[in-house]
Amino acid sequence: MAKASKIIFVCNECGYESAKWMGKCPACNSWNTFFEQKVEKVTENGIKKIKERNEPKALNSYKGQEVARTSTGFDELDRVLGGGIVKGSLILLGRRTRNR
Repeated sequence: MAKASKIIFVCNECGYESAKWMGKCPACNSWNTFFEQKVEKVTENGIKKIKERNEPKALNSYKGQEVARTSTGFDELDRVLGGGIVKGSLILLGRRTRNR
């Protein structure tokens, strides 16, 4: 039995499957609801089996952990960041400009 692994994209709202990622689901018209899923296809009898399923989880299902933070030297920025910069994190800073 030859096995081939492939990736499909599944709509989180209605379950529509697509070979490519789409911004808008053509079945339920929801925006940005596709997630990637690996599928193992058994080629002998055409049965598809899910190899790995990436399920979306609610944010409140995660538990916060205390981690070491490094101070930036700016009290207000440290306050906004929850006490400083966490090792391995990414912070995007922007500057607002005034229109003349």
